[in-house]
Parts: sequence; structure tokens; C-alpha cells
Amino acid sequence: MKKRKIPMRTCVITKEKLEKCELLRVVKTSDDKVSVDKSGRANGRGAYLKKDKNVVARAKKNKVLDRVLEVSISEDIYEELMRIIEDGGEIL
Repeated sequence: MKKRKIPMRTCVITKEKLEKCELLRVVKTSDDKVSVDKSGRANGRGAYLKKDKNVVARAKKNKVLDRVLEVSISEDIYEELMRIIEDGGEIL
């Protein structure tokens, strides 16, 4: 029996290649709205962050998501990312 391929993505902060399930995805839609992608399949430009409070704090401090997604990221997005991590990292 063939093993299923595990999707790998790169964290924009640590540059680590991790399984998709170990990362959080922030997506910018075509109308420049930014949200946390809970399904991992939303349309738009996405950026991945490792499920770690320190990584989210570095992203906020250095405005990495602002540069990658080319739009200003609101405080609400960072709060939602922190809340997801505090709840155990499970999105669905």
C-alpha cells in the first residue's frame, strides 16, 4: 500500500519546513481582507506561521506578515492566532 504524501510548508519566520498541520495559515483575499484560514483551503495569498507564541510575537514585532501579504495586518489577527495556540493549536 502506498503512503500518502504529507504536505510540507515553510514558516515565514523560522524558515522551517513543517507539515501543514503544524502551521497556522493567514490569508489575504482578492479584496485585501485578511483572516486566519481555519480550513487551510481558503482562496487567496497565504502565509504560514509555526504554532508557537514566540513566532507569532516575532511576526507582529517585525511586521513580517505585512510584508509577505502586502497589506496592513490588524491587531485582531494576532490576537486570534494567539488564542488558537493557547487552545491547543486545533483549528477545526
